[in-house]
Amino acid sequence: MDEKDRQKPEQIREMPAEEPEELETEDGENLRAMDEIGGFQVRPGFYELNGASAFPQGVNFTLTTYAGTSCELLLFHRKGQEPYARLLFPEKYRVGNVYSMFVFGLRIDEFEYAYSVDGPWEPEKGLIFDKNRYLLDPYAKAVTGQSEWGRQLSGGSFYKARVVHNNFRWTIPDKPKTQLRDCIIYELHVRGFTRHSSSGVSHPGTFDGIREKIPYLKELGINAVELMPVFEFDETRNAREVKGRKLLDYWGYNPVCFFAPNTSYASDREYNREGNELKTLVRELHASGIKVILDVVFNHTAEGNEEGPCFSFKGIDNNIYYMLTPDGKYYNFSGCGNTLNCNHPMVREMILNCLRYWTFAYHIDGFRFDLASILGRSEDSTPMNKPPLLEQLAYDPILYQTDLIAEAWDAGGLYQVGSFPSWNRWAEWNGKYRDDLRSFLKGDWGLAKAAAMRITGSPDLYPPEKRGENASVNFLTCHDGFTLYDLYAYNQKHNEANGWNNTDGANDNRSWNCGEEGETDREDVLRLRLQMIKNACAVLMCSRGTPMFFAGDEFGNTQYGNNNAYCQDNEISWLDWGRMEENREIFDFFRYMIGLRRSHEILRKNTELCQAGFPPVSLHSTRPWEGDYTDETKTIGIMYAGRDQEGHDDILYLGINAYWEMVEIWLPVLREGFCWTALADTSRGEQAVIRERVLLDQRRYVMHPRSVCVFQAVTVSGSESEWSY
Repeated sequence: MDEKDRQKPEQIREMPAEEPEELETEDGENLRAMDEIGGFQVRPGFYELNGASAFPQGVNFTLTTYAGTSCELLLFHRKGQEPYARLLFPEKYRVGNVYSMFVFGLRIDEFEYAYSVDGPWEPEKGLIFDKNRYLLDPYAKAVTGQSEWGRQLSGGSFYKARVVHNNFRWTIPDKPKTQLRDCIIYELHVRGFTRHSSSGVSHPGTFDGIREKIPYLKELGINAVELMPVFEFDETRNAREVKGRKLLDYWGYNPVCFFAPNTSYASDREYNREGNELKTLVRELHASGIKVILDVVFNHTAEGNEEGPCFSFKGIDNNIYYMLTPDGKYYNFSGCGNTLNCNHPMVREMILNCLRYWTFAYHIDGFRFDLASILGRSEDSTPMNKPPLLEQLAYDPILYQTDLIAEAWDAGGLYQVGSFPSWNRWAEWNGKYRDDLRSFLKGDWGLAKAAAMRITGSPDLYPPEKRGENASVNFLTCHDGFTLYDLYAYNQKHNEANGWNNTDGANDNRSWNCGEEGETDREDVLRLRLQMIKNACAVLMCSRGTPMFFAGDEFGNTQYGNNNAYCQDNEISWLDWGRMEENREIFDFFRYMIGLRRSHEILRKNTELCQAGFPPVSLHSTRPWEGDYTDETKTIGIMYAGRDQEGHDDILYLGINAYWEMVEIWLPVLREGFCWTALADTSRGEQAVIRERVLLDQRRYVMHPRSVCVFQAVTVSGSESEWSY
């Protein structure tokens, strides 16, 4: 937009000293207008309040820019494209690098706002100021312009901000106090979870859609949901069409604003109450005992590289918000065009303020940090031994009861699984658990030792005496990669629908199609696939650490072999709830194993030693106490022993036969009055959960090929017969 098409900023006019106007804030402080700009009475604002804050008398606006030389506040009517007022911040309203102005008489439901910042144009130094740009407030609590999913900003349009009411009614106390080790995390995409017509909800693809599914989540038994990005993002970035299908940036890993919820996830317009539907969802999940974890993306923004748009951070302090090369270009450790300069003090403060805001304003229980290793890079891009941001988040008093979970790698090659700076506060997505267990469960050689290590809590990566019992988040699947069904239906990725000739997405999938690639009518292949899914579920739920799985895995949802469905806003990514009835036995098995985990504390941590004298965790093979595995070992046993909360012995044995032939195993000798009974055997098809109590004769059990079994030590009376199973 040309400068001649814009209004000139109004000049400041000082208010007569003899005609003061005094107003009183809610806390009793008197405010007096000191100046007039463009017909608005104003005064210096509250410099410690970032962004826009509503008061009974008006609105406070605060913006920080280090290299900017002037700043204007632009006021718009709702959906307006031209400002109806331009208020140039007087120089005397600037303290240090902070502009702050209180504007009297503004009602928050009558305007939207943006900024214009002037300054030097020296791209080789990273300075790209342009006073003709309309800029989004980095601290905006609500963003206009993309409230309708998939509709791109029209030509000449731009992002603006709204001020929101902060009067949502919470129930106090409301937040579950579940320790991370006691959580079963269910990762889901807000839109994809209920967008499919089979979901049966009234508001598909929205926060309300998830709320309608809370009874389902309770039935499944999970007690934590991890929402893929809900910050305002631009799903239309790089929108394109492939074979007649519109592709969007569906996952949402391209943030526009860190403080604002994605308005297109709301079922209705929430003018000046943006976030209420999300808050209602959080409140209802908490009432059901379910924690809420947000997947947060502080490693980059949707502004991209030199060819990307400039709508906020670039126009305010490009050389501070982003890591730049010596010639002013963008480092790209995120794989998305730019990298946020997380350890600059100003950016660090913004991230801390953001997480605090989501904690107290939305009652969020935890955060999973996408490509978190970037948060440990210095301003010159090198990894730091003691990153100030990570340490500050670990010790922040407001965040101290929230879960902090790192995806401990980045796209620049930094891989820190087991070595991520933690201060005994940070947990990690355990990528080595995923890789080692995927390989072992499909029968690869030489993985028995690694598999046993991962199942027992990865003490080689997370020594419990240093990292406690909340360090490892175990997963076999997540949004990124194959679904659990596809893990056993495809040998290779099938991302042709993404339009990159199947070159995108990971090649190291460690998957196995069970005998035929993709869809098949072969009953033997289909039966084996279901068995392998149950194997994975049983092992995950019987592993030390926090289990996490991707929504839909519990009923065999498929992405048809696409392991990088980031752009697929369609049936490829949406959960097909019709598969629930097709694969009800998978759901029933998941529900049983989740319940088993929640009812046996020994699966989650060491308890008081059992009277039988067994150690808390022990390794076995086909014979008891033979835990010295070789490269040829494919059958392993893990025994957990301790006492339950009533002080009774609690002993469980996990048997895994990754071999393609039957194997006879012997279970450890129990003390008098106890006998082994099988709780689950994945080779039994629809009867994988063994409901009847059948006692094992002489501790022997024949494990079928590629199967997993769970046994429990139970008390027996003298009159009770011992049965051979």
